[in-house]
Amino acid sequence: MAVIYATLIVKGYKTICDVPKLIRNDVRQVLIQLDAGHLAEPTCTDEV
Repeated sequence: MAVIYATLIVKGYKTICDVPKLIRNDVRQVLIQLDAGHLAEPTCTDEV
């Protein structure tokens, strides 16, 4: 599921804030592996 969300983020359909908090860190790791870590940087309002 993390790979699917990462793909949607890379294509511009979603942002990291659209990802459920439960798997958000996994998606961040996938984005980093895809050399798209800059897309994982924004801090969402629902994070502490």
